[in-house]
Amino acid sequence: MYEFVLGFFLILAPVYAESVPDYEKPFAPIFTDKPVYSWTDKIIISINAPSWNSSPNQIDSIGESESHPIKISSGENFLKPYRLTETLSNSGIFSGEIILTGFLHDVDGDRIFDTNPKTIGNGPTNGFLETENHDSITISFEFADGIVLTESIPIMWNMGTIQFSNDTFFVNDSIEIHVIDPDLNLNPERIDTINIEVFSDSDNAGIEVVAIETSERSGDFITNITLSKDTSSGNRLHAIPGDTIFAKYDDYTLPKPFSKSDHHYVETSAMIDHSIPSINRIQVYPISLSDSFGNPVTSIISETQMQIVGKIENHIDYDQEFIYFIQIKNSDFHVISLSWIQGELSPKQILDISQSWIPEKSDTYFLETYVWNSLNELTPMSPPTFTTIFVD
Repeated sequence: MYEFVLGFFLILAPVYAESVPDYEKPFAPIFTDKPVYSWTDKIIISINAPSWNSSPNQIDSIGESESHPIKISSGENFLKPYRLTETLSNSGIFSGEIILTGFLHDVDGDRIFDTNPKTIGNGPTNGFLETENHDSITISFEFADGIVLTESIPIMWNMGTIQFSNDTFFVNDSIEIHVIDPDLNLNPERIDTINIEVFSDSDNAGIEVVAIETSERSGDFITNITLSKDTSSGNRLHAIPGDTIFAKYDDYTLPKPFSKSDHHYVETSAMIDHSIPSINRIQVYPISLSDSFGNPVTSIISETQMQIVGKIENHIDYDQEFIYFIQIKNSDFHVISLSWIQGELSPKQILDISQSWIPEKSDTYFLETYVWNSLNELTPMSPPTFTTIFVD
């Protein structure tokens, strides 16, 4: 009974062993899971060294002996000896990891250090190593007497980016903001957060929102906001159609040629539009004709003053600026009159527009109306109307 239990225990419990390599077997170089790292990232290391697989039924290890050590260094900081262990018994692949801890630095401008630099650990997963913002990590392993494998990986700060999920949003949309900045992945074993300022043309003060890292090592941060016709609050930003909205954060971890003390805002913008197409936002009613007293005109006589009466209606829940054009052409299609009225419509407002006109002679006239948002942008707010007028 006891012999059975003891044997069962020996099979399940891994035994770590390190011995002299088999020089007859080939070896491979050192590998890392990324070609470049940021200053507070995690480095996953593997060495394909089948010659050190000395015990097929056990989990072997390498690097912890003084005669054949693994050394992981950054400038004057180093871990030595550092042990890597076999991924599986008889695999011949040895792995481990270390966490880079950067240096004392304030990454958000609040005058408080956001890092905890330290160098400690002997492997395979408990190593911490201090690094600079522009540095390199060197991993060396004395594979055999006088044979040293070496791999060097650069460490560098990155230029962060920020963007909205679209260039244009409607007022009822949920808006996603995405920041990519590997330098703000301050702890590769937990979800980090960053603060983002969001504001609009209608609310320059705006709001501050928290973006959450998508995974422990991603350096990708996402948050969502909504828009409000009322005061900004929480993750709701006051903005109206026609506004530009902005999102920004202050990047204190800039790559060369910037220095450690430099910082600058990373910013993006998007437009807020109506869900109703611009061409349908103002309804234009048919033209009517009247005399100077407002009575409908059934027959029109030349050289007699008359009123051209139009009516427009705001179809959306926001104020709208407009320019209402009245253009008249004669039977030769030459423009003989052009006038306009500029104003602003309240939500759902109906407005009568009147313009006087004296036809100079008997003819057939073509009256056209156009509604645009402004003389600068010339965006149509409704389809044009066309009316034929016969003057005796």
